[in-house]
This record gives sequence, structure tokens and C-alpha cells, in this order.
Amino acid sequence: MFVDVHCHLSFPDFDTDREEIIRGMSEKGVSLLVDPGTDTETSRKAITLAAAHPMIHANVGLHPHETFRPLPESVFDELAALAHSPKVVGIGEIGLDYHYPDCNRNVQREAFRTMLRMAKQLDLPAVIHCREAWDDLFTILEEEKQSSLRGMMHCFSGDTDLARRSVQLGFAISIPGTITYRRSHLPRVVREIPLEHLLTETDSPYLSPVPHRGKRNSPLNVHLVTEAVAGIKNKRVEEAAERIAQTAGKLFRLA
Repeated sequence: MFVDVHCHLSFPDFDTDREEIIRGMSEKGVSLLVDPGTDTETSRKAITLAAAHPMIHANVGLHPHETFRPLPESVFDELAALAHSPKVVGIGEIGLDYHYPDCNRNVQREAFRTMLRMAKQLDLPAVIHCREAWDDLFTILEEEKQSSLRGMMHCFSGDTDLARRSVQLGFAISIPGTITYRRSHLPRVVREIPLEHLLTETDSPYLSPVPHRGKRNSPLNVHLVTEAVAGIKNKRVEEAAERIAQTAGKLFRLA
């Protein structure tokens, strides 16, 4: 029933109970999980985990936090090689993040372009992280846009206008557990964006939804995100979950 399109289940936070959580996913009705890489090492771990479990798939990516300094070409060559693995369904997590004052914006932008071109070349969706960098992000997406470029805005933090602009460029909007927070603006976004453009994620181990806020997040909580979306859309949870699963299947080209 439920899909978690962005969950770092291969991170060390789950080393003590990962298999228990995976068993719990079946009990909770989580039928799909996508584990994104943030560099070569985590991408490799995500692929290994996905290979062992039919409902888990992997993304290969380079998080903008990994681009504080120029990177050798070999990093991108290794990521491209990993992206050919059978369980890889996307390129991500990639993008721009200007939150920290010592970030190297030029290196971020060039790395982002390189990874977008990789996504286009391999015909895989781009899974995008954006924080405090929307103007540059859209400039790059519009310059790199081709008919084959598609993807999702992971852990969406923008407003309704940014969501509409993302959808116009061919990107789904992925809703995290922050939709349950009292001051969240995401309910407004969900009200305005058609259900067929929405996805659900946990971004585990981060951003636990209410009533688990402050604790380690896990894919066992994705139903709470789906329930929040369904309530805002005035849909049955089963109906919303099915439509979201269809969108995820189409984006990642899964049966």
C-alpha cells in the first residue's frame, strides 16, 4: 500500500535493527522503498542492500554537502559505473544546498550539472535536494532540460509557486514527515498540487513525523505521511496510497 521513495536505510543509524525494520515494512504495508546514495560509498551500500531485498531499490548520487571542494573526475566515473547496477532506479540524491556559509557554490553547481547529465544519459530520474538555492536550481534545470529529464524534488521545502514550477519541469513533489508539523507550509502545497504529482517519503533517519518527532525516523512511519496527504486531499488513505504508488512506479519505471 505505502511507498517510501527516499529513505537512507543503509546508513549506520540502522545497523542494529535493519533487518527487523525490513520485516516490519511488510507488516505495515510498505511495498516499495528507495535508498539514495550521497557519495560513492553510500551509493554502493544502498545497492548492496537493494540487491538483498525485492522491495528495496537504490539511487546513486552525490549530495551537495560532498562538494565543498573540487572533486576528481574519477568520482563521477565511479558513480556512473555504479548506476548501471540492476537495482538502481535513479540518480540522487543530488542538488544544491547553500545553507552553510563555507559551501563552494561553483563546485556544487558544476557537480549538479554533471549528475543531471548522467541522469539524462542513463535515462534515469533525478532525485533533487534543494535548500536555500531555488533560483540557481531552476536556472540549471532549465538550461539542462531535455525531454528525457524527469525526477522528483526530495523532501520538498518550497512554497506552492515553487512546487508548480517543479511540476511544469517534469518533477514530482516528494512530501516528508514535516507535513505533520504544526507550522508546516506543506499542507498548502498538497492542497494545490494534484495528487498524481505527489510522492511520500520519510528521509529516514531524519524528520520523524508527529507523534515521533525528535526520535529516529524509519520507513515504518511513511503511513503517517500518506495519511496526512489523504486527509488534506479528502481521500481515503487506500486511494491516496494507490495513486502515490502508481506515480512512484511510473517515475522509477517499476512494475
